[in-house]
Amino acid sequence: MLREWFNPSLTGTTPDYRFSLANERTFLAWIRTGLALIAGGLACAQFLPPLPVRHLREIIAILLLVLGALVALRAVDHWVRTERAMRHGTDLPRSRFPAVLAVAVAAGAVVIIAAVLVQVF
Repeated sequence: MLREWFNPSLTGTTPDYRFSLANERTFLAWIRTGLALIAGGLACAQFLPPLPVRHLREIIAILLLVLGALVALRAVDHWVRTERAMRHGTDLPRSRFPAVLAVAVAAGAVVIIAAVLVQVF
């Protein structure tokens, strides 16, 4: 699998270039999302004041950094699997990752909201 990321097998029929370019744009969008999460993790580690729960700031920063790394890895894996499916005329790969990412971000927001409320009251 990892070898495919660096040298995807380009067997099968070449798809319409518009589909390949759309696949690359989707990959780049996921990479931007990963970079944004990483930047958010660094911002939390550097600029967020200490929170009332001990080490919560560091936990949030680490979770954002790990999530950013996972998004980047998922992006390349999905790009390769989609390109392969288009070349072989099979169904595009399904993914639950967008839903998992949305739930993780929402849960993180709830934790941060709770921490802010604890600090206010």
